[in-house]
Amino acid sequence: MDISIFEEYESEVRGYIRSFPTVFTKAIGSRIYSEDKAYIDFFSGAGGLNYGSNNPVVKQAMLEHINKDGLIHGLDMATDTKAAFIKAFQDKILKPRNLKYKMQFTGPTGANAVEAALKLARAVKKRHNIVAFTNAFHGVSLGPLAATANSWFRNAAGVELNNVTFVPYEGYINNLDSIEYLQKLLDDPASGLDKPAAVIVETVQAEGGIRVASKEWLQRLRKLTQDHDILLIVDDIQAGCGRAGSFFSFEESEITPDMVTLSKSISGSGLPMSLLLISPEIDIWKPGQHNGTFRGNNLAFASAKAVIDHFWSDDSLVKDIAAKSRVISDELKNLAKKYAKQIKEVRGKGMIWGAEFYDPDVAKSVAAEAFSQGLIIERSGPHDEVVKLMPALVIDQDTLKEGLDILHKSIDSVLNQQSRYNKVRIVTTIYRYLVRLALRNLQG
Repeated sequence: MDISIFEEYESEVRGYIRSFPTVFTKAIGSRIYSEDKAYIDFFSGAGGLNYGSNNPVVKQAMLEHINKDGLIHGLDMATDTKAAFIKAFQDKILKPRNLKYKMQFTGPTGANAVEAALKLARAVKKRHNIVAFTNAFHGVSLGPLAATANSWFRNAAGVELNNVTFVPYEGYINNLDSIEYLQKLLDDPASGLDKPAAVIVETVQAEGGIRVASKEWLQRLRKLTQDHDILLIVDDIQAGCGRAGSFFSFEESEITPDMVTLSKSISGSGLPMSLLLISPEIDIWKPGQHNGTFRGNNLAFASAKAVIDHFWSDDSLVKDIAAKSRVISDELKNLAKKYAKQIKEVRGKGMIWGAEFYDPDVAKSVAAEAFSQGLIIERSGPHDEVVKLMPALVIDQDTLKEGLDILHKSIDSVLNQQSRYNKVRIVTTIYRYLVRLALRNLQG
């Protein structure tokens, strides 16, 4: 199939198609196919396919739902499928973790869950300001966009983005204690910081370049918000649903946020679904105050329940993620050691990792070379300088290692080519210098 149809008729807003310029035809597990080539998937639908493509458990649940003529579109009406998901989520996700949350089904995108969280926080505390962090990404509709740091996204708003104060994330400035800094702003009546209704944070900044907050930092942030009567919102849209190693990315830190946003892989199937978890005491919504036509995707509820029943009834998946995380970490650290002058740092946890290159153009070339060799991988960070690894949580060890081998070969290829180019450039420069020197001698 000719890709030109997309170039001719689809908006210039197209993004990922530019990085992966082929027409895909099917996907099974951790492999995606075009008409003439198979690719290993280290992208996972930007985190929307944590269980791979067309996972048989998920596929069967959706087929059964369709075959029994189950409701597909339900708004926020009561359905048996929605009730089954709520029960499974409460019994197998929340209660074992001693978490007590009300569940709000927002519109189908992660951004809509963030919109709802910010609106609710402002309504509860009767304050307008929100604190967000450097390198944060929370979505591109106007509410979340105001709390998104990257100017590439912010510049597309067309209006002023306000009522959000940005402060440094952990490690943003060397030797700066960002929690102490925020504490000082809150304590000082002349700091210029309007007391916020909430602080919103990603425990792993994915689009921000795979920046992982420490347990100590998150615990201090939680205490600070409690001491100052500020709500804490954890955006778990990309790092949640097992991506960071446990179902919620904040479990290891032993904190309890006031609100949690979930989307991407909450459906387990790649179907649109979004969820806001709310501490019961702040659930002050009036009926219909935050609604949406497609907040009741019952086919997504069916696949989401199947995922919870199959993968989250015990800790086997968590152990499997930990084992594969070590494989990824070891390979990336070896690459960083091999190419210490080109790779600045490797970061990550669970099944979300990144290799930061000093030169963003090298990261771009590595991702492009990987695609040409059959690996789908994206970039993140302020300058797209981080090659970002997000394989499916259920990828088998052989496919994982095959993908890592392709990545290794791609880095070898790009950096060796760059080295050869630099050597040729040096030789050419010397040759030109010698020629000019010889001409001067002849003229003299």
